[in-house]
Amino acid sequence: MRAAMGWMARLNRRAAALWRHERDRCLLAAAALALAASFLNPGLQLEQSLVAQVVVLDITQSMNVTDQQLAGQPVSRLAFAKQALHQALPQLPCGSRIGWAVFTEYRSFLLMAPVEVCQHLGELQATLAGIDGRMAWSGNSEVAKGLHSGIGVVKLLPGKPSLVFVTDGHEAPPLNPRHRPAFDDKPGDVAGLIVGVGGLLPVPIPKTDPLGRPMGFWRADEVMQTDPYSQGRGASLGGEKLVDDDAAAPARPGVRGGNVPSALPGGVAGSEHLSALREGYLRLLAGELGLDFHRLHSGDGLAEALTAPALARPVLARADLRPAFAALALALLLARLVPALRRRLRSGRAWRKWG
Repeated sequence: MRAAMGWMARLNRRAAALWRHERDRCLLAAAALALAASFLNPGLQLEQSLVAQVVVLDITQSMNVTDQQLAGQPVSRLAFAKQALHQALPQLPCGSRIGWAVFTEYRSFLLMAPVEVCQHLGELQATLAGIDGRMAWSGNSEVAKGLHSGIGVVKLLPGKPSLVFVTDGHEAPPLNPRHRPAFDDKPGDVAGLIVGVGGLLPVPIPKTDPLGRPMGFWRADEVMQTDPYSQGRGASLGGEKLVDDDAAAPARPGVRGGNVPSALPGGVAGSEHLSALREGYLRLLAGELGLDFHRLHSGDGLAEALTAPALARPVLARADLRPAFAALALALLLARLVPALRRRLRSGRAWRKWG
């Protein structure tokens, strides 16, 4: 027994001596292998909750109202929404896909089909930065129709991504509260989120020329204050169906039917030249279409809303292992310095003791 224990002790001493002699070579070899592996683009298939979305940005003139704050400075609703999206993009899990679209008049127009966020982060942020009101082809802002158009856009895309519609909800020309456009969209057929942006206090809407140069503010006598339906005028789409708000809107506690003034698209009579967030109206639209609603406050809050379980999908996605192998190579190289650091610390303590 004693002989066996002695033999094991001698073997351990020899192994320790060999390791001290060959330690640097072993660590260098292991670091080289880990670094080489990182260049082979290793990956692992894992189930992740990812998002695939088309973000539609309202670029109508009410989105130029400067009732938001960034770094203590007043900015427009559109600029605030773009900055929040810019901050939210890097927080989305790799493998998620985002595309851009714009809304003006009564249509949503796809600018960029969804692409993977990590690989194309620079392109996504650069494209987002270029979106502004100068891209609008009309002064109208028929939000309900633009939302319906956005649903049609995502339905035609591969995989049917979810819809994120960013707007202040300002309808121009105004809608008759009892006669809104009726669509055949099936609630919940497309997953989505309406993001409301803007303050609750009505403020003047800036007027700009086609090049985006400021021209003051819209006056009451320059803006249609009554909906075209009440004036006997035609709609923007031929043969358009209308819905009675009392019958179509969901009932709410304490209120008969859905005729809820706070949820209607119009503001105070004669105030259509002013704009505020129409949150009640947007919540009404979201409820009718089976969408979620989020009031925009920050990029972090928006990232959380974009990755909510209702919008995320569990899919098999490839996890990139290159950073892990690169970190391992760095750790192995740093491990070579540990003995020298220990010796230096010991010599320092001995010198202080001698002194």
